[in-house]
Amino acid sequence: MNDTTFAVLGTGGIGRRTLEVSQHKDGLTPVAACDRHGVAIDFDGLDVDELLEATEGNIDSGPQSTTSRDDDSRDETLETDGGATATPGVKQHGENAGVVASEQARPSEDSIQDIIDHGDGIDAVLLALPNYEHDFIPRVADRFLEGGYSGVMVDVLKRSRVIGMLDDRTEAFEDAGITFVCGAGATPGLLTGAAALAAQSFVEIESVDIWWGVGLKSGYEDNRGTVREDIAHLPEYDIETARELSEEEIEAIIDDHDGVIEFTDMEHADDVLLERAGICDAEDVTVGGILDVEHDEKPTTTTVSVTGTTFDGETGTNTFELDDATSMAANVNGPAIGYLKTGVRRNRSGEYGVFGPAELMPGF
Repeated sequence: MNDTTFAVLGTGGIGRRTLEVSQHKDGLTPVAACDRHGVAIDFDGLDVDELLEATEGNIDSGPQSTTSRDDDSRDETLETDGGATATPGVKQHGENAGVVASEQARPSEDSIQDIIDHGDGIDAVLLALPNYEHDFIPRVADRFLEGGYSGVMVDVLKRSRVIGMLDDRTEAFEDAGITFVCGAGATPGLLTGAAALAAQSFVEIESVDIWWGVGLKSGYEDNRGTVREDIAHLPEYDIETARELSEEEIEAIIDDHDGVIEFTDMEHADDVLLERAGICDAEDVTVGGILDVEHDEKPTTTTVSVTGTTFDGETGTNTFELDDATSMAANVNGPAIGYLKTGVRRNRSGEYGVFGPAELMPGF
């Protein structure tokens, strides 16, 4: 496989770690990265170490906003075509904020458009933007479609309902020559693919249970966007109310749970992604987990359990388990890059449209 050039949209926790992990993968050259303030593009390859140092502390820093194109309050937002805007995390200290603190970068009033304008030299784009609005990722995809991009797009989104929005764009992706890999992180992503493999032992699936544990080794300060998105899965919140929470309110929620938050019956895209791959019905999938925002160690072992009936009438459960030593960054960003590489292979062979992680195997 030839070398793959890729861009990262968003340089918060996921974006920064993707750049870091890419240095340990063969055949990958990061050539572009952006946030709402600026963009860095170098087709000889970005200096990742310098960029990571410059963007340290590139965190989500407060309630997000959604405005319309007619609204004048567009300050510090990344606009998606069709009217929605969202605010990715940006470094809040220093004369320059975020990517523009890097000597490789420059300020930009529309950094996504800058990436699109250089799309001919970018094989794949990883969307590492906070998905605070259900239609945010699809609207970003619309911008790439309208800009004439042809290549691979990969996201690590979590929400089930977003998959349908992407599926609605399948024909447009096919016409444009875009291979879109959705839900390609840990869960959904790595664990969705593991469930699909574990299900092969059975002729009928009874249930798929995904239970994850995350200890934030880098702390809440570097993962505010992730924590905010997870809080939206608590029964008393949703994606809209979680978006409006202040940092103080989020910290109060964390304190109320003594730093350890348990989630059950999450609206995670594993369900619809397994259904669209023909593994089981979405209603047979449950996702839950425990988030510890104060300790490095995982509060529980991450497992996927697939229960079903074999061809000879036996009922059994296959279980896939992640070692507790593997971090969230390793289990999210490693598979995301693996799915990105697989997406590029599919794209180069002329396969376009929308693909879920259960339909692909990530490349090492």
